[in-house]
Amino acid sequence: MTWLTDPAHRRWLEGETDRLLEFSRAARHPAGGFAWLDERGRPMLDQPVELWVTCRMTHVFALGQLMGRPGCGPMVDHGVRALQGRLRDLRHGGWFAAVGKDGVTDPGKETYGHAFVVLAASSATAAGHPQGRHLLDDALTLMEKRLWSESDGMVVDRCDETFSTVEPYRGVNANMHTVEAFLAASDVTGDSLWRARALRITERVLGFARDSSWRIPEHYDEGWRPQPGYNEDKPRDRFRPYGATVGHAMEWARLALNLRAALGDEAPDSLLHSARSLFERAVEDGWAVDGRPGFVYTTDWDGTPVVRQRMHWVAAEGTAAAAVLHAVTGEASYASWYEAWWDHIDLDLRDREGGSWWHELDGDNKPSSTVWSGKPDTYHALQATLVPRLPSAPSFATALAGGLLDH
Repeated sequence: MTWLTDPAHRRWLEGETDRLLEFSRAARHPAGGFAWLDERGRPMLDQPVELWVTCRMTHVFALGQLMGRPGCGPMVDHGVRALQGRLRDLRHGGWFAAVGKDGVTDPGKETYGHAFVVLAASSATAAGHPQGRHLLDDALTLMEKRLWSESDGMVVDRCDETFSTVEPYRGVNANMHTVEAFLAASDVTGDSLWRARALRITERVLGFARDSSWRIPEHYDEGWRPQPGYNEDKPRDRFRPYGATVGHAMEWARLALNLRAALGDEAPDSLLHSARSLFERAVEDGWAVDGRPGFVYTTDWDGTPVVRQRMHWVAAEGTAAAAVLHAVTGEASYASWYEAWWDHIDLDLRDREGGSWWHELDGDNKPSSTVWSGKPDTYHALQATLVPRLPSAPSFATALAGGLLDH
């Protein structure tokens, strides 16, 4: 028996889910939205409230509500209220990237953050929030009107406050989370349009990856021509680092299989092959390449590590991809990787004193803060505790609402 089929391991995962939810409760910002948490789990109330953090935490608490955890429903309501109020641009539409105590600190309209509005609204809808569907419809309309490019079959990355200027940069990260959001929206609304668009995005990105030895080019110009040298002078950028991002290969592998499950008999055969290839490349390039457990953050185009720090979310997505690949193929190697990475998480990433997981470790697996400081959200970690206990489709919230959680 592997951990993936062991009821005792599922009970351990459930305990970790609850530990992460408990840590998350401190993020409630009294002015609205969810605050960035420091390494001890204390809200940093003087920092701006960021759209993506508020959306992720709203999603997390919606999952908690759907699992019957008391106190999570009011947190979902708190997040929805912020998305309907403080973070919303009532003049130009959409949502501000960040709002501080004295007003808007970043008025730009980021597709990354808007994708998470769709995800948060989808999860709130599945959890029965009375304003969830209205918020979701607004967010999808905005994505359709302002951020989706029908000719490209992709989304743009960032607009100015008024949506009158679109930054020429195009990125895979925003498109990846748009796939996640569109799959959730399709599950909640029953509209297959969003699933079809998720497929268009995914197939194009997988094509880029296939042409680059399964190291995903992250950065492009406005014509979707790869820019392999982008941010070479800023390799530790949080959202646009130079090179190939190991964790995104794992995340795309999982999403490709989620999409495959959602499409059923209509799914292209290439999705499984691509998921396998991305997983294998991420393991080869990223796992323990300097002799110690952990995934490096980024590599160059020949697989040489660039940023050797270990990000918690990469390990989380590694376990998730391994779990889904094992569920699809039954191959023992994926179960072995799954167990190895949870050992690493437990020994190196889980903070038993401060709570949650360290968001970044250095090359010696000691807490670090060169890219991330504090513990701003629990989205990746909490989802990692759910993936092995849920089917590959529908999405998290819809699966929980349907009573599909395997205890």
